[in-house]
Amino acid sequence: MYPIEIVQPMKEELTEYGFQELLNRDEVEAQLSKPGTTLVMINSVCGCSAGTARPGVLMAVHNSEKKPDFLTTSFAGFDVEAIQAIRQHLLPYPPSSPAIALFKDGQLVHFVERHMIEGRSAQMIAHNLIGAFEQHCN
Repeated sequence: MYPIEIVQPMKEELTEYGFQELLNRDEVEAQLSKPGTTLVMINSVCGCSAGTARPGVLMAVHNSEKKPDFLTTSFAGFDVEAIQAIRQHLLPYPPSSPAIALFKDGQLVHFVERHMIEGRSAQMIAHNLIGAFEQHCN
């Protein structure tokens, strides 16, 4: 597990913009049982999180006319129980962090894995997510 001193500033990059933290299994299950769309950002300490994933997610949320009903995040290697629960909902995809998932009425409808984040710009990630928002969000 990572020390809180390392993780907290990276968490705040999202929570300062309205992302709710999912910290345990019960919170994950309660959130994904809600009707509507839920964006889940699986945050991590890797460089592509800071360089493109977090900025891309924020750019998408701020620049899309249609937005998810709920913005959530959990931190891989820190919010261990929550990440395990989220990953159960992402099967058959293998564990990936960072990663970005969009759920509609509890069902996975769009998933951006780490290999789709690495080497891509924040703008490319935002464009990908905006397309998913347009298709799945009200």
